[in-house]
Amino acid sequence: MARVCVDSPLPHLDRPFDYLVPAEAAGTARPGTRVKVRFGGQVVDGFVLERAAQSDHDGRLSFLDKVVSPERVLTPEVARLAREIADRYAGTLSDVLRLAIPPRHARAEAEPPPAEPPPPSGSTAGAAWERYTAGAALLRALADDRAPRAVWTALPGEDWPARLAEAAATSLAAGRGALVVVADARDLERLDAALLRVLGGPGHHVALSAAIGPAERYRRFLAAARGTARIVIGTRAAAFAPVAGLGLVAIWDDGDDLHSEQRAPYPHARQVLLARAEQEHCAAIVGGFGRTAEAQQLVETGWAIEVGATREELRRAMPRVLTVGEHERARDPEAAAARLPSVAWRAAREALTGGRPVLIQVPRRGYLPAVACADCYTPARCSHCSGPLALPAADGVPACRWCGRPAAGHACPECGGRRLRAAVVGARRTAEELARAFPGAPVRTSGRDGILTTVPHEATLVVSTPGAEPLAEGGYGAVLLLDTWAFLTRADLRGTEEALRRWFTAAALARPGAPVVVVADGGLAAVQALLRFDPAWLAARELADRRELGFPPAARIAALTGTPAAVAELLALAELPPGAEVLGPVPAAEGQERMLVRTSRAAGKALALSLKAAAGARSVRKAADPVKIQVDPLDLL
Repeated sequence: MARVCVDSPLPHLDRPFDYLVPAEAAGTARPGTRVKVRFGGQVVDGFVLERAAQSDHDGRLSFLDKVVSPERVLTPEVARLAREIADRYAGTLSDVLRLAIPPRHARAEAEPPPAEPPPPSGSTAGAAWERYTAGAALLRALADDRAPRAVWTALPGEDWPARLAEAAATSLAAGRGALVVVADARDLERLDAALLRVLGGPGHHVALSAAIGPAERYRRFLAAARGTARIVIGTRAAAFAPVAGLGLVAIWDDGDDLHSEQRAPYPHARQVLLARAEQEHCAAIVGGFGRTAEAQQLVETGWAIEVGATREELRRAMPRVLTVGEHERARDPEAAAARLPSVAWRAAREALTGGRPVLIQVPRRGYLPAVACADCYTPARCSHCSGPLALPAADGVPACRWCGRPAAGHACPECGGRRLRAAVVGARRTAEELARAFPGAPVRTSGRDGILTTVPHEATLVVSTPGAEPLAEGGYGAVLLLDTWAFLTRADLRGTEEALRRWFTAAALARPGAPVVVVADGGLAAVQALLRFDPAWLAARELADRRELGFPPAARIAALTGTPAAVAELLALAELPPGAEVLGPVPAAEGQERMLVRTSRAAGKALALSLKAAAGARSVRKAADPVKIQVDPLDLL
């Protein structure tokens, strides 16, 4: 008899189902294999979770329809992890397994396994970790096959892929596997190259991401599942990778919203890795140039130790941060040139004169991504869908950013004016202004339309949107952070934290002692943290504020989005834990509403399970309108 997880999205069917195993499949229907079963009058996919001698079901059992493959792609560790994540995020096991295990590719599965790679020939020496307090001790603990847990704040200019590669290689040398998750393909390429250098060649690790194609992705997944590759790196879905003998999990820049899954049940890669560290008793590293409130909580609760540099070491590595408030900028006669205050203009000019590149970070891509009436400053909106109008180029026609309709004859509904002015300035317009302000200096842009990986050590202006900043050989001679109000005025729980994370990412690319000019009031908490290059200070403040207000991570909040009737029905069916507080409703898109349910951290799992049970009761009733359940969503306002 086999207990099978059936691929069904219905929450009331989120449990194993027992099936008889035909005699001819007795040797292949092992735990972890893919099978086909008859369920609800259809043949559906499933995974064998375990074999048992007898069933608790009193009725008649059906036979497995087919063993798709004898390959064991679901390990017991990943199955246990998937169950934990499903329960934490009010999801189903089949939804989590859909994220964890890539679709089968028969040709890749039939290929003979690669030969065992030779022993690593590179050096795992981590002398650079000695720059951090407890850094050397962290590597020694990994080498001794212990399970240290650390929140690592990297120094400006740090070659963080090399440091994580050294930690993974140290775990491999101790006979354990390692799993490292990064936010995007560009970071993955850097980490992949660092591991090749540290390990001395290929074969010991694989890189998993959706960008490599289904066949190659499945081929690499099998290398990890079969134990050929003991180190796995990848983007968020790789957090579920079946690493044999896992000794280390690590995540870089956990505040990046790319770590949050966009498919149900919407887990965060950081939480998946922390759950693995608990279940498999392995080491964990949460690293970045900045620090999230969640990472700070790990330190304050004693779950992890803090690994950071001393102030003396930090002063040697950090750039020189300068601030220019908006009131100073308004009085600055030189600020008209390329929207640059004189402090920023001089910093850029000196760097260019010295033959060094300059990085300019702007929060928006495009030319003028938002425009307004030039006479009364009313935001320009589309007459068809009320979406914001944008200007794609200096000689372009305004068009709606939502529906794409051109608005050549736009007239302001308030004053009738037909002239438009910039409400938000994009990267392309900034590049155009900089070209006029610094004639003769080449201007390059890096953003969604084309991301630069590196720029040479020469006098170049690089205009980049956040997250697309290219590396500069030897570091940038100056970094300018413009239009900071776009971050600081976000009506978002994580607005201040996100602003500082993006600033640290850009400022960390500057040469030691080089100027970093931030156009913002120096009295703001985020700017103060940047001035001192102290993300832990702001993270502690953010965590204290959230504790006082009852927001994650100090509390657990579930967001319920759907039609008013559907949300009300789900809440009526849910047996919420004692002390749970219902907040809302607030309007959502397309006639829907959003309700929040808040409870303590200790009751978080009980809240998720109660909402899942209520969703199951609605699915039994065949309720027509779905309700989206998100636990601790990133977009909590």
